[in-house]
Amino acid sequence: MAIENFAAWLETPQGRYVLGWAQEKTDLLAADIFGFNAVQLGLPQIDFLRANRMPFRFTCCEREPCTVRSDFHHLPFATHSLDLVVLPHILEFDAHPHQILREVDRVLVPEGSVLVIGFNPFSLWGLRRFMAGQRGEPPWQGRYLSVPRLKDWFTLLGYETRAGAFGCYAPPVRQEKWLARCRLLEQAGDRWWPFMGAVYVVQAIKRQHGLRLVMPKWRDRMARAKALALLPQKPLAQKHEETQ
Repeated sequence: MAIENFAAWLETPQGRYVLGWAQEKTDLLAADIFGFNAVQLGLPQIDFLRANRMPFRFTCCEREPCTVRSDFHHLPFATHSLDLVVLPHILEFDAHPHQILREVDRVLVPEGSVLVIGFNPFSLWGLRRFMAGQRGEPPWQGRYLSVPRLKDWFTLLGYETRAGAFGCYAPPVRQEKWLARCRLLEQAGDRWWPFMGAVYVVQAIKRQHGLRLVMPKWRDRMARAKALALLPQKPLAQKHEETQ
């Protein structure tokens, strides 16, 4: 699977370069998002929720060991049960990103947040992916989504894109020494060509215009948060008997 190969790539000098920037920016955004339940879809070996202060934070993945194992297109969470969902490079390595976003929209509470980490197709890294095509090694086989396109998708779902950042302006070289020598490009890139960064982090907030939220009492909300309303899963054997 592409995302699993990508996880291995994150241990390379290129991957550590990208991961270091992404975690730093995600920490800044996640620290100011409040609620009770937060979930990270994919890459469970990397904690993108470490700076968040919600009482219940967990990971969801399809194969790797994690808190909850599930298909991202059919999340086992109750409607309006999550306050924050983090999507680290999940959309660009999935064949049906729209379905993932629809599921995220279903499980998010009104005013809940989504953090999306992705590669910018309008960058040197995007040019490298275009030259390699989808047959290349990680991370070049992903289908990079531009920030304007991502914003259009969120607008259709009724979301407001509120915060975000671009980073990683060094060219896609493999050697760590060359990446280190290009560190000076980070400050120059933020100032002179901020939209040419190789990676971005975008925050979108679920808006429901005209809806007046009546918040439950603190203790009641805490009890509901603890339950988390994970949908009961039938044993595989029982599912097999019912389908026959």
